[in-house]
Amino acid sequence: MAKKPDTESRIADNKKAAYNYFFEERFEAGMVLEGWEVKSLRAGKVQLTDGYVVIRNGELFVLGCQINPLNSASTHVNPDAVRTKKLLLHKEQIRRLIGKIEQKGYTLVPLNLHWKAGKVKCEIALAKGKAEHDKRDTIRDREGKREVERAMKSRGR
Repeated sequence: MAKKPDTESRIADNKKAAYNYFFEERFEAGMVLEGWEVKSLRAGKVQLTDGYVVIRNGELFVLGCQINPLNSASTHVNPDAVRTKKLLLHKEQIRRLIGKIEQKGYTLVPLNLHWKAGKVKCEIALAKGKAEHDKRDTIRDREGKREVERAMKSRGR
């Protein structure tokens, strides 16, 4: 199980994922990126909310993760913002994930991108989709916490 990365090393978060899914397990995977993509990530030009992970031929790939190229991208490189990016995990972890994914209702979702020792890592989760009533419960809990914080803040003045 991967530990939570520092907030200062975060590149992007998938905030929709916690609303749409229950997380069973979390994994930290490396990403195969091109040079222009790393530069764009440093500039924060990434969108992860529509991303999802697929397994093809025993390898993990993230689709729908959009990394927008910088204006100063090299002329000899043809940047593709929605390019399929390969994720790097150990074979035994991938085999275990394949077994879990074949069960009904499970999927792999990218949670965030972060830096670790100068490399870009993607935290992915084995997730199960939430039903509509579960999403309403999530909204109700979030609004309740917000009201409590607001009351504590006004009481402290």
